Amino acid sequence: MDLRKLKTLIDLVSESGISELEVNEGEDRVRIVNAGSAAPAGQVVYANPAPVQAMQAAPLASAPVAAAVEAPAVEAGFVAKSPMVGTFYRAPNPESPNFVNIGDTVKVGQTLCIIEAMKLLNEIESEQAGVIKEILCENGQGVEFDQPLFIVA
Repeated sequence: MDLRKLKTLIDLVSESGISELEVNEGEDRVRIVNAGSAAPAGQVVYANPAPVQAMQAAPLASAPVAAAVEAPAVEAGFVAKSPMVGTFYRAPNPESPNFVNIGDTVKVGQTLCIIEAMKLLNEIESEQAGVIKEILCENGQGVEFDQPLFIVA
């Protein structure tokens, strides 16, 4: 993908106020994430099937903001992340019990939650066996791609 196109996409994201834009062109994939008002330009990740290259669109406004963004609370265990953008639900419907609660033991392949994306309900399954230590999202909350959802230890 050509650098002029990337610059145009970065400008589009920063001017429009959207939080994220992902573009697929053949085997190339570009994902631009707007860091918010403190940093007007987003981060660009440019990946091919070969080596992955990361490119920072512009330096961040201040180092303390960058440190706060990059240093979430560290908890021991496997972090189950969202494979898509959508709405997080802990149960199949409002009347049903939650799929899992803190302290529950889960097996590989067990459903942890549902993420609704474009009117489709996608069951998110555990990739590791263990005990649910923490649930990082609220029911009905919007989630982003690769956002941590659960900590399984």
